[in-house]
Amino acid sequence: MPVKNFERLNTTTDTTTTKTLLHESIPVTGSILSGTYSDENVKNYTHGMFQSVYDYPYLSSSANHIMDFSIGFDEASVLSSSANLTQGSKKINMYNQFSQVLLGYTGSDNQVRKFESDLLLDGVGSMGEAFFVSFSRLITKDQVKKGSVSLTLGTGSWAAPFATVRTLTDSASSDVGGVASTIGGDYGILKEDVSGDAYGVVFYQAGIAVLTSSAFAAVSDFYSASAGTGSVDSTFVSASISASCDALRHRIQNVSFNNTTEINSTIYFCRAPHNKFNYSSNPTYTSAGKVQVKTIATDTPVSYITTVGLYNSSKELLATAKLSEPLRKDPTNEVTLRVRLDY
Repeated sequence: MPVKNFERLNTTTDTTTTKTLLHESIPVTGSILSGTYSDENVKNYTHGMFQSVYDYPYLSSSANHIMDFSIGFDEASVLSSSANLTQGSKKINMYNQFSQVLLGYTGSDNQVRKFESDLLLDGVGSMGEAFFVSFSRLITKDQVKKGSVSLTLGTGSWAAPFATVRTLTDSASSDVGGVASTIGGDYGILKEDVSGDAYGVVFYQAGIAVLTSSAFAAVSDFYSASAGTGSVDSTFVSASISASCDALRHRIQNVSFNNTTEINSTIYFCRAPHNKFNYSSNPTYTSAGKVQVKTIATDTPVSYITTVGLYNSSKELLATAKLSEPLRKDPTNEVTLRVRLDY
């Protein structure tokens, strides 16, 4: 039935906007990261620059991508000149790529910045060798919630990695004003709960955590394979990127954080004055039809509001909103309906 009556919205007084942040807890157990399905949920690639972890075997149609792992070191690192260096150029490229995206260049000399344990970019506490954990957009949504990140890392032997653990949680940067910001967005410092020492940073908008290799500096057998065992530095040098990521996953007991979904809304206050919308456009309104509401033309008009339509200036319907139950309307009352459009 064509609409005969419209009530124009005053964009100044009849509309407003709001923003709502929804948070969801995301726990990822170490059993998934270490290969719950005999590593069938861990996907390696022929390029060998990173590996992906899924919650089910990645060939399954129900598998969801959780996160990616990679490693890298700065070209000025002492590891870059080591003998028997495996995938050296790729490890340097991975470090440079993350640095360029998250930190940017230093200035006119176009040198990449080094990651730092506090990211004050003052050259103190540089992380020349780092692990990179990129959370999937599927689970981070719009961003990681500040102050919600927790990583539990095993620092024991290869056979019993969680005999001793190091739990890292994010806290605001020491910059005045709380959480600091770089090109990659807001970030927090990953600090050990017991000692308060910083071992990495997490970029909330990018959904990326950067961990310094020194978190495992005291572990003599960070990596173990048929060829032997090695420290974290020797793993960075002689092992492939995928093998180094395997070693890190072997030592992650738990990862948890809250994601953030930002919902922007426009609220329309649709007003029905006392002298409008009291008649139905239904042709059976004053007849003997089945939807008979009024039998005598002189009776006080009454109608029941069931739907609100939002139209553009050309009277084209753009959106509709349904009421949970019909709302009585007559000349003795006025109605204001609050319609929220989320996007």
